[in-house]
Amino acid sequence: MVRLPLSPDELERGRRLGALLRRARGDRSMLEVAIAAGVSPETLRKIETGRIATPSFATIAAVAGVVGLSLDALWAEVHPTAVTGDSRVGAARS
Repeated sequence: MVRLPLSPDELERGRRLGALLRRARGDRSMLEVAIAAGVSPETLRKIETGRIATPSFATIAAVAGVVGLSLDALWAEVHPTAVTGDSRVGAARS
């Protein structure tokens, strides 16, 4: 299977996601957070540095839960141009 290259927008979202998770991790070690979330430290490192720009929902939900981020807050930060009244956002929540 051939994976299509990510768009510049997807790469930028991945960088924003990684930076947000890194800030939320704070002083906790990467190892501590990764183990608590059930992911490898290498996976967490790649997400935080933007090398995995489109991690799975389950992985992000697990890490966000460990660092105390709600998925709503995470979405708002990673997709700053999304408007609550936008039909695409509403459709995603239905």
